[in-house]
Amino acid sequence: MGRVWVFGDDVSTDDIIPGRLNITTDPKELAKNLFVYKKEEFKNAEPGDVIIAGKNFGCGSSREHAAIGLKAKGVYLIAESYGWIFL
Repeated sequence: MGRVWVFGDDVSTDDIIPGRLNITTDPKELAKNLFVYKKEEFKNAEPGDVIIAGKNFGCGSSREHAAIGLKAKGVYLIAESYGWIFL
């Protein structure tokens, strides 16, 4: 059983991984910087943990690094809706 990480509405790709930290394309390195300013304790997330979010998760700029980092972290993602650009 994993932990649950709760986020609200309108979590942007910049919230997921800030642009200034997109200095690599290595998925494992990207995973280290997820939510670094939004929820610092997320660095302790482990594979199998679950993110529960509200509406419009992944809104904002087209930043594939956010999705790549989440996949590399091995977490599940459940949101009420997703930003069209995140899909």
